[in-house]
Amino acid sequence: MAKSSIRDNLLARRRHLAVDTCLSWSRQAQQRLIDTEVFGGAQTLALYSPINNEVFTEDLFAAAQAAKKRVAYPRVQGQSLVFVEVAGRGQLVHGRFGILEPAGDRIVSAADLDLLVLPGVAFDARGHRLGYGKGFYDRSLQQFRGRGIRVGLCFEFQRVDALPAEAHDVPMDLVVTEMGIFPANNPGHSRANS
Repeated sequence: MAKSSIRDNLLARRRHLAVDTCLSWSRQAQQRLIDTEVFGGAQTLALYSPINNEVFTEDLFAAAQAAKKRVAYPRVQGQSLVFVEVAGRGQLVHGRFGILEPAGDRIVSAADLDLLVLPGVAFDARGHRLGYGKGFYDRSLQQFRGRGIRVGLCFEFQRVDALPAEAHDVPMDLVVTEMGIFPANNPGHSRANS
């Protein structure tokens, strides 16, 4: 199936989620990630500001703050993303696409991120990610090859068997949903403990 068809189908399904369902499933998915060794061992992590019924990340932020971890959020810069440390969610402002972005200037390098939590429209069993099609995360992920743990956070219905992938795509190490934690089945690519 073409990326555009998969994207349209799954975005429609996510758009029609009831608010209570989205909140409940988001809490379950976040708690699953919080309970992992990957989250526990990370000193510096990157989160995202959810839009369009993406899995919420507020519980992850609260858990990270309680554990004295450094947290960064992405900000659009040109055709890519930079990750900027925030001390509180009040430091997030509406950015270029109406998505909350960090207003500060404490940029965190890819080498300093232990854990990168990403949204997506779909993720497959090999850890490949389908985004909205603008390519911001795809371009940014190139600097994360071989660094940190990449976690796709989504709802269970967003997991698919296989997505069209290209050689330059950087797969996730784990995909976490309200139903479980799924290591990527990608030969030759690092796997994380859960």
